[in-house]
Amino acid sequence: MGKSLSEMTLEELWQLFPIILRKHNPEYKKWYFNEKEKIKKAVGVNTIERINHIGSSAVAGLIAKPTVDILLEVDCNSDIDNLKLRLKNAGWILMASENEPDLKMSFNKGYTPDGFAEKVFHLHVRFLGDWDELYFRDYLIIHKEVAKKYGELKQKLERQYKHNRDGYTEAKTEFIKKWTKQARHEFPNRYMP
Repeated sequence: MGKSLSEMTLEELWQLFPIILRKHNPEYKKWYFNEKEKIKKAVGVNTIERINHIGSSAVAGLIAKPTVDILLEVDCNSDIDNLKLRLKNAGWILMASENEPDLKMSFNKGYTPDGFAEKVFHLHVRFLGDWDELYFRDYLIIHKEVAKKYGELKQKLERQYKHNRDGYTEAKTEFIKKWTKQARHEFPNRYMP
């Protein structure tokens, strides 16, 4: 019997789950809405302040990892331990959690000991806030030429960082920060609670 995911080293996980980019799949939107309903049932609508489809799969036409990223924003008085338990019971695996300076939890669904499942999700849990991911997504949706450049950058980085997720993410940071700053200038306080 093979190792469970929790027994694997980071390098083994990166081999099992390489960076794979795909042409935009119009089904991503349906995946998001279906998963959103499951999350609402799992954690209760009173816990949720806002929920959004973020990341490249939220931008029509943009090449993306075949993963739907979801930003779940909760009230700052939420029972975080109970929230973690409810998400775990709904099939989510907690990958990372920090409370300082802000709550940031990352959950995954669709990662198996045999590789990716048919549908893969990343859930980012935060307190309600004015998050960069929302601005960057909106900017790419409106500015197709910037989305095209982002897709080209990701294709270049896919080859370079096929089995290094951290390196891939880090190499995109400068581009993302530049255009997020522009988005915040263009849509000031759009997501301010």
